[in-house]
Amino acid sequence: MPCARRGLRLALGERLYRRFGFGSGATGARRIECSCAPGPDPAGDVPPQDPADPVAQPASGAPPATLRIPDLDLDEDLIDLGLADDGSMEVPQDPEQAGWFTGAGRPGGYGPTVLAGHVDSDTGPAVFFRLTELRAGDEIDVERADGVVVTYEVTEVADYSKGDFPTPQVFGATAQDSLRLITCTGPWDSLAASYEDNRVVYATATGQQPPAAAG
Repeated sequence: MPCARRGLRLALGERLYRRFGFGSGATGARRIECSCAPGPDPAGDVPPQDPADPVAQPASGAPPATLRIPDLDLDEDLIDLGLADDGSMEVPQDPEQAGWFTGAGRPGGYGPTVLAGHVDSDTGPAVFFRLTELRAGDEIDVERADGVVVTYEVTEVADYSKGDFPTPQVFGATAQDSLRLITCTGPWDSLAASYEDNRVVYATATGQQPPAAAG
């Protein structure tokens, strides 16, 4: 049973909602019941956060509109993803769509900007199927709604078991404009009907291009 059959549920838990200040609800997505991602509370084993520590807050500025990864021949418009009532992150209903977590950063500001998508579905590869091919040094472009294109360079690609998902590292505040791409990976657990791991691509902004001139 491929990941997207029940969905890529990023079950970040109620503590994530409280500790990282993420907003709730977004259109174009729904919470899909599936254990194909971090456990129900990956932040549960993390010590309580010092109130003085920085946390990711919703950023101002134009939201991301399109994701482009030239090396993967990927060029996809983004939908908005919010939080479900239980604190889990929404994921796209359509396995061919990628989404932006509206409670995190926006390109061109302090990060991270967090994008998520499925790896496959009952009908075959999904939007992030080739994410396993990315390596440090590869480039990722994110076009904002205002036409500005922010270019990121991949700095790290890491796999985490869903029980050890590093929520603060992935979703917490950063001192620079950064990007995270999240999908499923690892062995398929037929009993749990899910993949055992998540893949996270980390990237840091290297520059911006202004909107293309009209006409």
